[in-house]
Amino acid sequence: DLPAVFALRGNHPNPFNPSTIIGFDLPRATHVRVDVFDVAGRLVKTLLDENRPAGACSVPWDGTDERGYRVAAGVYSYRVVTDTNTATDQMLLVK
Repeated sequence: DLPAVFALRGNHPNPFNPSTIIGFDLPRATHVRVDVFDVAGRLVKTLLDENRPAGACSVPWDGTDERGYRVAAGVYSYRVVTDTNTATDQMLLVK
């Protein structure tokens, strides 16, 4: 069954160490971008930037930045953007 609407399903586990999975539902095929930001709003890492088919989707984050370095423990936000929707949420990386 395909989802009827776009939905951000959050991340699990949360809090997490060392990795988490961000889940979202797409009612139709679309381009998706998933970014992680620090508490100052700086981009930490782009996890996904591609076309995805309709359905339940997920993308992992291993707690690293764009250069592959482990990030500090703390609160991070993530944003899922499609052609017609944007959703954000927060997650907690613990050490």
